[in-house]
Amino acid sequence: MLNQNQTPLIDALKACKTRPHTPFYTPGHKRGAGISPILTDLLGENLFRADLTELAELDNLFTPENAILQAQELAAAAFGADKTWFLVNGSTCGIQAAIIATCNAGDQIILPRNVHSSVISGLILSGAVPIFINPEYDGNLDVAYSITPQSLEDTLLKHPDAKAVLMVYPSYYGVCGNLRSLAEIAHKYHLPLLVDEAHGSHFHFHPHLPNSALSLGADLTVQSIHKTLGSMTQSSMLHIQGNRINIDRLNKSLQLVQSTSPSFILLASLDAARQQMAIHGEKLLSQTLELANIARNEINQIDGLSILQLCQNHNSGFFALDKTRLTVNVSQLGITGFTAEDIINEMGVTPEFSSLQNLIFIISIGNTENDIYQLIQTLFNLAENYPLTKKTNLCKNRHDDIIAHIMSISPREAFFANSETLSLERTENRICAEVICPYPPGIPLLIPGEIITKEALNYLQNIHKMGGFISGCADSSLQTLKVVR
Repeated sequence: MLNQNQTPLIDALKACKTRPHTPFYTPGHKRGAGISPILTDLLGENLFRADLTELAELDNLFTPENAILQAQELAAAAFGADKTWFLVNGSTCGIQAAIIATCNAGDQIILPRNVHSSVISGLILSGAVPIFINPEYDGNLDVAYSITPQSLEDTLLKHPDAKAVLMVYPSYYGVCGNLRSLAEIAHKYHLPLLVDEAHGSHFHFHPHLPNSALSLGADLTVQSIHKTLGSMTQSSMLHIQGNRINIDRLNKSLQLVQSTSPSFILLASLDAARQQMAIHGEKLLSQTLELANIARNEINQIDGLSILQLCQNHNSGFFALDKTRLTVNVSQLGITGFTAEDIINEMGVTPEFSSLQNLIFIISIGNTENDIYQLIQTLFNLAENYPLTKKTNLCKNRHDDIIAHIMSISPREAFFANSETLSLERTENRICAEVICPYPPGIPLLIPGEIITKEALNYLQNIHKMGGFISGCADSSLQTLKVVR
């Protein structure tokens, strides 16, 4: 039985940081001595003494034998995995490695349309061919749910040669699909289920949260520990269980996409976050859920605002909800979520992101009671400034009609093909050569290899006009797009 009080990476880093020695190794700032005073004024001197390279005492990320290995073993036990890898290139590299490890060039992979842009990068790197399933979609709330077991079954019957299934759990909105049934179907076809669980790293540590992906049968899951727990930005974990994932190939895949100069500050933060949750997780998350419930109850009383809730008659596309994630619909106020975000930013409250109709707030172990009451008051002030008499259809733009995309060539072929840049109005019916992604939440509307439709162009222009940000494309002003020549 492992002792979850241990912090092997923290201990090793502390010992190296304090050991008297003269450094002739990277990084070039030599334990902080060469850091610009501008940066030390911002962050202090002590941090940089811990910014060390892969010294013998600190282990090697790709072939761990000591501190990193021990920390990863503790994490696997804490999160319910057979084996865990620490990631310092974010969940993006974990998603990419998962696809590369399970799919060869030309292999089909089943996935929902509302995947993160990191999945598209994985398709380009691996050469895999996506078979998209449209998730369930609520046009009234402008919220995409999950794919359903029936839609997965139907798709696998049509594509029996697929090599893997990937799904998002939870979505950016905290929506969780029926992952247990999806896992059973994937396994019936002898396929591994890969899960982008970037926003669900906290699930395992409290009984009143949705079940974790591993507990429901996932073979591989990638979690952004920094998004909902206490590690530093860019630090994540990849977990596996069972024997459907080739560990040797996964190791090689991670070496392709991870830095060979990992930050030990990021790695140590994963070690600390694991220890914190293993020892105090349920207590901390009980406090978080209590704060979230206060916010949910109070905000629901504000005229013109409503919070996404799990209905009693929920379908398999909306099977569970992360109650620490607040999706506040502002459409009854006659403004877009983009406008609402600008307004509340001026009032001192910053959401995770906004969409046409919604503001999304993450409540985590780092939030306080004062934070919650400031959020409630700010949203009350927002509603006071936009009474219901101003209600319009401004933000009732449906996009469920344009998520049925047509792949012409594979993402990899399109990405590396010769391309040309055309004015927006000349790109209809051409093959897209770049990722076009309203961001956040980083869900691509068009990807390399897809036919550009008139509906997609209209939607992009509408998002841009209403204040949304389009990322991925070379021309963020959206005057031009790159297409395959």
